[in-house]
Amino acid sequence: HYEYLLEKPDMEQIISLQRARFERVFTALLAILSGVILILLAVQGPLFLDHIHYKTAEIINNQLLGQDIVNLLVLAPLLIAGGISLLLKKRYAIYLLLMAPLYLIYYVLSYTIGWEWSSKLYTGNNEKWFFHFLFILISSVIILFYALAEFPEKVQSHFKRKHLLIYTLLNLFFMLIFAGMWISEVREVIATGTARGYDIAPTAFWLVRVFDLGFTIPLGILSIYLLWTRPDTTFPVQFMFYGFFLTMIIAVNAMGVIMLLNNDPTFLFRDLSVFLILGAIISFGFGFILKNYRTT
Repeated sequence: HYEYLLEKPDMEQIISLQRARFERVFTALLAILSGVILILLAVQGPLFLDHIHYKTAEIINNQLLGQDIVNLLVLAPLLIAGGISLLLKKRYAIYLLLMAPLYLIYYVLSYTIGWEWSSKLYTGNNEKWFFHFLFILISSVIILFYALAEFPEKVQSHFKRKHLLIYTLLNLFFMLIFAGMWISEVREVIATGTARGYDIAPTAFWLVRVFDLGFTIPLGILSIYLLWTRPDTTFPVQFMFYGFFLTMIIAVNAMGVIMLLNNDPTFLFRDLSVFLILGAIISFGFGFILKNYRTT
């Protein structure tokens, strides 16, 4: 009985180590496979082989091209590098992986429920790829919770209030401009029944406005609030937020550039200008956040 008591903590420790190893390997493999699937979807889509035809207006392909380019050159390498580095037990693996999940969740929901499924005007075959998108969605949720659980907890902030105030005012100003753009278009639809691009893709119109006004912009405001009220305890959340903002704004600007180059009739310089400025602010903000946090 005495020997059993001595051995029990060792057995519990072994089980704990095995569980940790399983979670690490499982999450790493999910990340790598998700990256490979992103590459597959980009190659099969309008960017290269054009085997995937999304049930929406042809003109929307300009935005899909931009998204596929970012998935191919940014998100897929991020996931694969994060997964491989996690298998190798590299400290930076968690940082790489935490940048992707919120973007991927937004991406999958857009590419599954954002099409004109009930319209008889459009045809497509993107439903055949449903399980690829579903795999990425499930993997993203698992990666998100794993990365948050494994993220370094002992950090200390070193923000100077003057610098934080300047960043806060700039960020809030342009986020409110962004929100104002979408709100004005929603009000236009309420008043007239249509708006720019609304007639050709009403489902996509509402999906983007709902997600941005109800998710992206509130997250941005919440991240700023937390920087002021809980700077020392919310570093993982800040990193997750800014990973999402950075990857998302890269994709949005890529879409805008492709729309400009292809003379998309729904393109507006106003929108691209605001998004480019937001991209600069978010990039600066990400560096600002990383610079002012120290692992203890």
